[in-house]
Amino acid sequence: MNNLQRFPIIGASIITIGLAIGAAIPLVTNAQSSPQSTFPDVKPDYWAQPFIKGLAERNVITGYPDGRYRPNQALDRDEFAAIIRKAFDQDKEKQIKSGSVYKDVPQGYWASEAIEESVEEGFLSGNNDLFLPRQEVSKLEAINALMKGLDLSYQANPVKTSAVTPNTPTIIPPYIRRRVAIRKRKRLMLPIGITSLMQPLLIQRANAARMPQTTNNNVGNNPQTPTAAANNPKDTTTTATAPLSAASIVQQAYKDADKIPENAVPRVAAATTKNIVVNYPNSNILNPNRAISRGETAALVYQTMAAQGKVPTIDNNSLANKFIVKVGDNK
Repeated sequence: MNNLQRFPIIGASIITIGLAIGAAIPLVTNAQSSPQSTFPDVKPDYWAQPFIKGLAERNVITGYPDGRYRPNQALDRDEFAAIIRKAFDQDKEKQIKSGSVYKDVPQGYWASEAIEESVEEGFLSGNNDLFLPRQEVSKLEAINALMKGLDLSYQANPVKTSAVTPNTPTIIPPYIRRRVAIRKRKRLMLPIGITSLMQPLLIQRANAARMPQTTNNNVGNNPQTPTAAANNPKDTTTTATAPLSAASIVQQAYKDADKIPENAVPRVAAATTKNIVVNYPNSNILNPNRAISRGETAALVYQTMAAQGKVPTIDNNSLANKFIVKVGDNK
């Protein structure tokens, strides 16, 4: 009789545990019709609302069974794998049997297939037979994973400058310097009277030899001196200087660039130049080692998809736009 009385208690305990676990796991569904795009804890004025709504409408992200999105909650690796699976479709780099090849991913685990695909496509990887599905993802790890999986890298382009002026340092070719030196020696050998008369002409020619030649559309009809041409906005010379390095990009963009490991700088620079990085509340503070929130993840993934042309860019007048990192805007 006592054993029979215990069954209701045991059954109630199992139901309680099941509800607790279910509340901690995002709702996973393959349904494509009418996905939930609004959440009670994501207000219209929430900074990441456009990113969250945009991904939710495309069923890339989902809320929890209680209907909330929990935007300020830290993101776990299994959740990140699930988002990657729905957002991107890359060629497989390798093949694994299943997500359960990792000792900490049991058979039938809710994110097993997502873990399998994210590993095969090169976004994520395990460590010593462990995937650590419940470990929080840092901001730097999220950026690295997306750049690695999508094979995006920083391409340094030459920086173009224009408007060469008389004050611009100029390299004078050796043969020009020799001509000027010969003219100076000849001038010293002339009588004083003749030297005085020819000095303005010699100086003018020497200056002309030192100055770079400029072009204008009226050559022969209305010749200009180098000084006049330099002062004319139409007479400019375009040159290429050394391209900005990846280190220069991150130093320019982030006040805490010194916290970015050297081996991660190229990928962070790639994400930065493509307007993928979103930092809240300060766009010039990356916080690379802090756990990334679900709201920040939505912003990062949305911007990555926007860089691929998969989703529209965020409106310039949107509050969210001010947190998108743009090279040159941050001080």
